[in-house]
Amino acid sequence: MIQIINTGKDNLISAKISGKILKNDVEKIHPLIHNIIKKGKKVDFYFEMEDLEGYTLKGFWEDIKVDSAHISDYRKMAFVGEKKWQEWSTKATDFFTSSEVKYFDLEDKELAKTWITS
Repeated sequence: MIQIINTGKDNLISAKISGKILKNDVEKIHPLIHNIIKKGKKVDFYFEMEDLEGYTLKGFWEDIKVDSAHISDYRKMAFVGEKKWQEWSTKATDFFTSSEVKYFDLEDKELAKTWITS
């Protein structure tokens, strides 16, 4: 499940993510990306992952499609999590993108919020 968080920053997509990420969860984010791009800006992401189990197959495929279509539109990504595999996943994301990507432990989420908004 993805719960969008309003931050007031017009190029930041912020969300709390838990459970399994479904196709319709990713579909909620896609129009937000388009709205930021239409303003001529690059997209920043803040994803706070707690009790995250991963993706469904359709959710994973939808995320790959969205990211491959917009990967050059991303600027910074902050992943905040609680599990080692989330940190490894963040490092893999960093490898495939020219965006700035950082992982933060859940107890460092305020630091992550400061970094993503700077």
